[in-house]
Formats: sequence, C-alpha cells, structure tokens
Amino acid sequence: MKIVFATGNPHKLQEINEISNGSAVEFVLPNEGFNPEENGSTFEENSLIKAQEAFRVSTGMMCLADDSGLCVEALNGAPGLHSARYAGTQQEKIDKILSELAPHTNRKAKFICVMTLLDTDGEVLHVSKGECQGEIAKSQSGKNGFGYDPVFIVEGTNLTMADMSEDVKNKISHRAKALSDMLSFIETLK
Repeated sequence: MKIVFATGNPHKLQEINEISNGSAVEFVLPNEGFNPEENGSTFEENSLIKAQEAFRVSTGMMCLADDSGLCVEALNGAPGLHSARYAGTQQEKIDKILSELAPHTNRKAKFICVMTLLDTDGEVLHVSKGECQGEIAKSQSGKNGFGYDPVFIVEGTNLTMADMSEDVKNKISHRAKALSDMLSFIETLK
C-alpha cells in the first residue's frame, strides 16, 4: 500500500520508511506543488493543513502528515510550533536554545509529534500523537539525527538523540511512537 507522506524533506521520508520497515506500507513524496502554509495554532492543526495540501496535489491517494516540535518547559513550551523556524540554520537553532536556557536549572523538554491520516476522499481517518520526554543538554553531542537531536537527552539515558543509532532512535522517538499507533490503525483497514 502506497501512502503519500506530506513532506518535501527526503530525509524525513527516509526516516518514516525506516521506522515502518516490515509493514505493508510504503510512503512516497507528494506530487509537485506541495507547499503548505503552516499557520495553525496547534500541532494537530498544522498536521491537518499539511495532510490536506498533500491530498490537494496528490488527489486520490491516502495522505499522512505529521507536525512535530521541541517543547522546553522553562521556555513556556518554546520553540514548540516554531521549532523549524526558531532561528536560521540548525546550528543557530541549537545555539539559541542553549543560550536561552543558560540561566535556568529546569531543562525538562519533550518532542511532540502529531500525525493525521486522510482517506482517498480527503477525509480524516485517524490522528495519532507521540511524545519523547527528556531534557536539554548543556552542550551538544553526537553525530546522528538532525534538528535538535544533538542537545536532547532522552529520559532514562545519558545520551542525546544524536548519540543514538538510527535503529535505537527509530524505536523511541516521538515520530516512531506516533507512527506505530498510525500503522496499527492502517493494519485494521485491510
């Protein structure tokens, strides 16, 4: 079964296909013209916006979208919905988080991922949510992953997500948890 995954990021598509390896689903990029305006006020709204945009350019196919972000307790949930636009480059985003957290002792944080699945008529079939608890490190570590992975220490470990292998990360991440629930739902459609 092929399902459009609402992203223009081939790395994200690869990650989703690695996590879902062994299922009967193959995720593919949307057709040309995919350009959602993420102006929702929640992860749920942005996930739906992306799913609807993927459906618009890939009519007749089931579409799955996710919206995710890093929420830092001491920063009142920031960067949250603005995780991708928090600063210019990835390094600038990491530097900004570390700088803003410098005066704080509370470094608790969580990654959140919300996924929305649309059917072949563009109607919402299922919504799933995954969270990965942890804290922000005082300095970055690790070479794997992307985004905020080098400064996010996974709860119960002393490793950042970037210190972990892709295999380990793809079992415990917020995206993996949301996708696991979604794939269980998709299995019921057969």
